[in-house]
Amino acid sequence: MTSLFQILMLLIDVAQFIVIAHVIMSWLISFGVLNLHQPVVQQIWSGLSRLLAPVYEPIRRVLPNMGGLDLAPLVVILGLMIADIILRNNIALFF
Repeated sequence: MTSLFQILMLLIDVAQFIVIAHVIMSWLISFGVLNLHQPVVQQIWSGLSRLLAPVYEPIRRVLPNMGGLDLAPLVVILGLMIADIILRNNIALFF
């Protein structure tokens, strides 16, 4: 059961990394550091966007419109941190 716990923790860490990479990439695109006309940048951006769109959309429907500020990634990261805390505090259930 320890391996199940470690796999769950790894999945949470990978999900956090993907969300943070998407946020940082969106900032770099917005500030003109990255160009979406480059094929590699376009592929990475579209891949991350397609991967995270099903996660962000329900959250965006619930959150109020904040103009240009998207709080969905913040909610996802907080949710992942909460899941991490819950799993770590209940590690005894995995043994």
